Amino acid sequence: MKSSPSPSPGVTEEEEETHGARGGGLEKKIVIPPAPIEKPFSLWPGTYRSPVTEALWHARSSFVQRVQNSPVDGPAQSRLLNRTPAQSRTSVSYGFSSDLVLREHYRDPWNSIRIGKLLEDLDALAGTIAVKHCTDDDHLTRPLLLVTASVDRISIKKPMLIDVDLKIGGAVAWVGRSSMEIRMEVNQPIDAITGEDNVALVANFTFVARDSQTQKAAPVNYLVPEREEEKHLYALGEARAAEKKKQRMQQQQHSSYITAATSEQLRNLLTEGRVFSEMPALADRNSILIRDTRLENTIICHPQQRNIHGRIFGGFLMRRAFELAFSTCYVFGGITPLFLEVDHVDFRRPVDVGDLLRFKSCVLYTETENVEQPLIHVEVVAHVTKPENRSSEVSNTFYFTFTLNPKDLEGNKEHLVRKVLPATEEEARNYLARYDADHLEPLHTSRLEDSQV
Repeated sequence: MKSSPSPSPGVTEEEEETHGARGGGLEKKIVIPPAPIEKPFSLWPGTYRSPVTEALWHARSSFVQRVQNSPVDGPAQSRLLNRTPAQSRTSVSYGFSSDLVLREHYRDPWNSIRIGKLLEDLDALAGTIAVKHCTDDDHLTRPLLLVTASVDRISIKKPMLIDVDLKIGGAVAWVGRSSMEIRMEVNQPIDAITGEDNVALVANFTFVARDSQTQKAAPVNYLVPEREEEKHLYALGEARAAEKKKQRMQQQQHSSYITAATSEQLRNLLTEGRVFSEMPALADRNSILIRDTRLENTIICHPQQRNIHGRIFGGFLMRRAFELAFSTCYVFGGITPLFLEVDHVDFRRPVDVGDLLRFKSCVLYTETENVEQPLIHVEVVAHVTKPENRSSEVSNTFYFTFTLNPKDLEGNKEHLVRKVLPATEEEARNYLARYDADHLEPLHTSRLEDSQV
């Protein structure tokens, strides 16, 4: 008696039926049909995804297939189209309350949501939205190469529960000539009975478009906001773009400029750190050197982690950086960390399949004025290493902020978060640059948005 087909991993039921079914008894027979003309969906690039984004990729299969099948040597898009935010708006629901298998995929050891996987999914969904906005009606034009350029500061607005349904969604909020900002939200009901949505996290992803043939900046479709909220978000996106441009110019002009106050701060920090290096027996027991908080891991970038353009996608890098930062904070603090925010991230260079990716982390500085919520700032630097070329370049620098679980702190009143100190001038400069960026930064548009939307 022949049993019913059982889908194998990575293959849909329809594909399993095409490839044959398992027979009864000891005999197992698989009938392999002739190779299809088009590549099966299960073999398309970008197959590294969660169970939820698996469904998302199938939903956008027509867009991905367009990218795969469009002629590389075809003409560029000649006419830009008007798009509304509603045309790109996409959302994915996580049925954590009823789907135990899905819940298990996203559960961490402390029965909370794995934030790293959520950041990974946000990037994947933002990429989907970017593809939707940039697709034209002419299937003969060559596709655009869309890459994550940066992610604005992401802050947790409220705790997220692993046993309550959750939804992530977003839409294009602003476009420039060859770039676009995509506003992403994570919503989770305040009350499972009322089902009222509450924003748990907001993130703004910036994507840039490149001509797939010339690799130069390519124009993207126009955005026509219709509702008042959409117009407001468009204005905020425009303000953010202007602010980033201004900051880049200031960094170029003042990159080597050091004030007298900064020189004094450098000397004071190095004086404290030098005691640890030269007179460790007399050093402050409540402090530690930055270099003694370092962790590192190295991975090979495999094809399963690539996006539809064959590059390692940004969400994978964010997840790996987050998990190393979490571990660094855990080892340093001795208590389960709670994630608060990740600062602005720039993706400086692409990461290719086969690259050796090295993540190096350290606790850059701490803030202990509030004993109930001490802040631990962790830096993670991602290096792309090519041994055959004897080269190593920085791909990304991530800055994460954590605190310690207040429930664990309640039962450990004597627990002390130590101060970290630099031992070299380079460490001292990084310490001060990060501290100034966190405390002397002008009113950021994302904070302005929190007060107006």
